[in-house]
Amino acid sequence: EWSPLVHVTGWLLCCRFGPPAHRRFSSGATYPNIPLSSPLPGVPKPVFATVDGQEKFETKITTLENGLRVASQNKFGQFCTVGILINSGSRYEAKYLSGIAHFLEKLAFSSTARFDSKDEILLTLEKHGGICDCQTSRDTTMYAVSADSKGLDTVVGLLADVVLHPCLTGAAFRENTVGLHRFCPAENIAKIDREVLHSYLKNYYTPDRMVLAGVGVEHEHLVECARKYLLGAQPVWGAAGAVDVDRSVAQYTGGIIKVERDMSNVSLGPTPIPELTHIMVGLESCSFLEEDFIPFAVLNMMMGGGGSFSAGGPGKGMFSRLYLNVLNRHHWMYNATSYHHSYEDTGLLCIHASADPRQVREMVEIITKEFILMGRTVDLVELERAKTQLMSMLMMNLESRPVIFEDVGRQVLATHSRKLPHELCTLIRNVKPEDIKRVASKMLRGKPAVAALGDLTDLPTYEHIQTALSSRDGRLPRTYRLFR
Repeated sequence: EWSPLVHVTGWLLCCRFGPPAHRRFSSGATYPNIPLSSPLPGVPKPVFATVDGQEKFETKITTLENGLRVASQNKFGQFCTVGILINSGSRYEAKYLSGIAHFLEKLAFSSTARFDSKDEILLTLEKHGGICDCQTSRDTTMYAVSADSKGLDTVVGLLADVVLHPCLTGAAFRENTVGLHRFCPAENIAKIDREVLHSYLKNYYTPDRMVLAGVGVEHEHLVECARKYLLGAQPVWGAAGAVDVDRSVAQYTGGIIKVERDMSNVSLGPTPIPELTHIMVGLESCSFLEEDFIPFAVLNMMMGGGGSFSAGGPGKGMFSRLYLNVLNRHHWMYNATSYHHSYEDTGLLCIHASADPRQVREMVEIITKEFILMGRTVDLVELERAKTQLMSMLMMNLESRPVIFEDVGRQVLATHSRKLPHELCTLIRNVKPEDIKRVASKMLRGKPAVAALGDLTDLPTYEHIQTALSSRDGRLPRTYRLFR
């Protein structure tokens, strides 16, 4: 409908600014009004990257004569992430001083035969916009660099020098493999010397236990650099082969570790958090090499959980069991989170919870009840939600180049191959309610592993926790006190 006000306003705008006949650009040229769906005249036709089927996404793997595996994943972009992953870590320290892998992690990228100091290493990387990092876990040590792809030769040479020529001046699996201490005890720092480190490196830093992985690089170029710097290289500890490699298989023992500690003054600030007692209850699951690894991953996602003050939102798991059944019903619980740790020969699915020390017994019973419910009927809606969330997290994480690098390296190190994201998504989609019930029922037949920290006055005995996990409803045996 025509309005006098609109007519007058339009007339004033035209008088002030003039008719919008042509738009003037910074270059001084003018273009007529062209729809966004049409190409601009005189502008070169864009060239887009193309992908021919799945072959562009495949991980290429080459094994060198000395046993070293070279794995790469092409990815468009200026930068690359390259690193060396080694099958070593705290699980192999049974015959050594505890903490050697942690010690080596802190020495990484410090000084080598070619670089006198960490500053020299960082200056070399800065020429290619690079950063470096070293991380150790219980079974893997990873040296990684992210830099401009044009500096690949320099990066691989530096990694080879850092790994081969460094300048060296548990409740569930007690005292074996993944149950050994991951961090270096203070009393061992002075005892770890060059001779001890060389002995460890000689056994575990061998080419057949290594993978050179790269993302954002051409495979042939990476193999060429590997041959140049890692084939026939003489490490600082000598060329003799490994003689004392620990091939122990993890022996699940179950059991309990209790650390009594006053947690009333651990937080700083004018409004300290309340005193909390922390409990972890776990059961043996499976290794990442077994078919049941995927159902356990879905089960872990279905349990979910988090802190009582977690912000909600899409993908946060607010409809997971530990939120719906625990945190939403028991306001006094500060945390309830499910974790799944998996290794090449075993695994552990556990629930961590924290609450006021006076409610420890009730908290433990809530956890044991949730474990029992894992082996019961699984609702199709919650199962589909957990599967969708797991696939979503997988795909979103794999948009990051460093995450792709770690995924490529760890899979090739463990299995000599790599499952692509679409293959993993297919395995996740195929998980059925009976798979969850089967793996949970099998897990519940084992002994629990319990860790507790804080004021443990009201902590149930290990035998009572074990009895609750063997019962039909997860309830702890009743206890009676003559005096309160």
